Amino acid sequence: MKRVTPTALAFAFCAIASSAALSQHSGDHGHTMIVPSEIKWSDVPSLPPGAQIAVIEGPMNQAVPITARIKFPANYRLPAHTHPVIEHVTVISGTFNMGAGDKLDIAKTKALPPGGFAIMQPGTPHFAWTSEETVVQVHSVGPWGVTYVNPADDPRKK
Repeated sequence: MKRVTPTALAFAFCAIASSAALSQHSGDHGHTMIVPSEIKWSDVPSLPPGAQIAVIEGPMNQAVPITARIKFPANYRLPAHTHPVIEHVTVISGTFNMGAGDKLDIAKTKALPPGGFAIMQPGTPHFAWTSEETVVQVHSVGPWGVTYVNPADDPRKK
């Protein structure tokens, strides 16, 4: 099975991070404070069409703390995938249905409502779906990337 390298994924996220990063809102003491109206959303080339990302802290392609919000439309399906680094996910709005395994299986997910939280260890295959628009916040230490269990699920290859 051919895998996409973390370096290749990092380059894909570099463009997103540079266009969507909100770190320019730092104050005199290096603080970052934003309000929802300042969040700038961009398409996510590494996820199936419809998802949008707002990088709040990054860049996501470097070994630094990262924070991003990902907005998923209603009826979204995110196939089984892994990340090269730990992933902490907090549900901001909607319901994020997550499961662990090599294939998306709706029956094997847990519904995470607003305030719900999940931790996925590096290399752990997991998947998700939504029935309503859902926003999650992801934080980690980069570089962040996505590798699909089934390479045919990778939207960058379509």
